[in-house]
Amino acid sequence: MINTNLSTDLQNDIFNITQISAIPSILNVICRTTGMKFSAVARVTDEKWITCVSQDECNFGLKTGDELVLETTICNEIKQHHNPVIIDEVVSNATYCNHPTPAKYGFQSYISYPIYRKNGSFFGTLCAIDPEPAKIDNQETKDLFALYAQLISFHLDAVEEINDLNIKLKEEKHIGELRETFIAILGHDLRNPVGTTRMCADILLQMDLPEMANRQASTIKSTSYRMQGLIDNLLDFAKGHLGEGIRLDRITNNQALKKSLNQVTKELKTIDTHHKITLNIDLKQDVNCDINRVGQLYSNLLGNAVKHGAAEEPIIVDVLAINNSFSIRVSNSGDEIPEAKMLNLFKPFFTTNSANNKSGLGLGLYISSEIAKAHNGIIEVTSTQKVTNFLFSMPI
Repeated sequence: MINTNLSTDLQNDIFNITQISAIPSILNVICRTTGMKFSAVARVTDEKWITCVSQDECNFGLKTGDELVLETTICNEIKQHHNPVIIDEVVSNATYCNHPTPAKYGFQSYISYPIYRKNGSFFGTLCAIDPEPAKIDNQETKDLFALYAQLISFHLDAVEEINDLNIKLKEEKHIGELRETFIAILGHDLRNPVGTTRMCADILLQMDLPEMANRQASTIKSTSYRMQGLIDNLLDFAKGHLGEGIRLDRITNNQALKKSLNQVTKELKTIDTHHKITLNIDLKQDVNCDINRVGQLYSNLLGNAVKHGAAEEPIIVDVLAINNSFSIRVSNSGDEIPEAKMLNLFKPFFTTNSANNKSGLGLGLYISSEIAKAHNGIIEVTSTQKVTNFLFSMPI
């Protein structure tokens, strides 16, 4: 049991030592090899001597978390001079025969080696005592203690590093969850005003207004569609990273699917006046899918073609359901996509940094790829100097 009266740092130091599974074996080997009946790893500071782990075969009475008065220990001296202390027999040792510590604690043999952290700071000692004399002032025992002190130092550093990484990971995870929750709440709260804006634009467009006012109302409506798309992508990204993922509501309704794809095309034509968009739909088989999600995927692919397609050049869309496969191919003319950027197109927040994409969040293609995966499908890209194709395909 770790002493809860200790400071948090000391409790952590002791806990880290207890997490080194090799230490009980090390202490046991020390007792068996030297014949001494008590061995321990101690945390030694400027003010305290604290037992971290011990093996007690002589009822010395120290267990994890127990303290000794620092000034009554030889470890206090080791902390100051950083040299090991080895005593075969106190009564015959010129330096320690009259030392108060052996008399206070009733031992005749003693050995203690300093333990250092990786940064060179003093951590504590690996020590052993016995009420009887022991033959320990020899090279084999010295090498044994030096090796074990180094092993404990190595494992201590590894444990502390892992603990630090875990703490940082938890902090980053918490910050990430807060960020994604904020995005989700923000996206949800933005939907209503965007919907109201579009509704007001529709009302204005039905009124007998001057041409200038009509153009402004049309711009407001088209902008609201773009805002809605950005909000939907934000919400889907947040939900996916919060663990909910892309959920599907699959139905089989080819008429509703055609209507959705036509509606998306109509909305994009409202926003874009620089491209001719040709939509070819040929559904020879029934398609079971989430129509709204497929419409969202198509909207992102078509919007991408509108952004990056060469001005005044047509955008061709072919939608097919044949040979047990459903596909949407969006083709546009324009600059070839570099190979290096091709690898990152479907990663979140990736943008090409082109002049016509500075307002994008870099989530559209990522969300589309997640929708494709949810349908057990894929999105493939080919790009040459003449044409760029985005092809979504899924099994029927």
